[in-house]
Amino acid sequence: MNRNKLSTALIFLVPQILELIMTAYKVDDESAAEMLYASELYKGLEEEETKLWHLSAHALFEMYQEERDTGKITYPEEA
Repeated sequence: MNRNKLSTALIFLVPQILELIMTAYKVDDESAAEMLYASELYKGLEEEETKLWHLSAHALFEMYQEERDTGKITYPEEA
């Protein structure tokens, strides 16, 4: 996947993840964005080789929650 396709995938995934963060943590969109963009999950999502971009927004949100709760991320076998 080239960088443009990865960027396109993120354009669709990120708003969905942000919506899940806003709902779960009862924060506004700006706070949700700050929370996501500061995470290790987002750093991994930006790297094509992690293959995280092919997971659903819900699966990525669960990984985000795990990182937030434990400080660790468990990567799925298929990622």
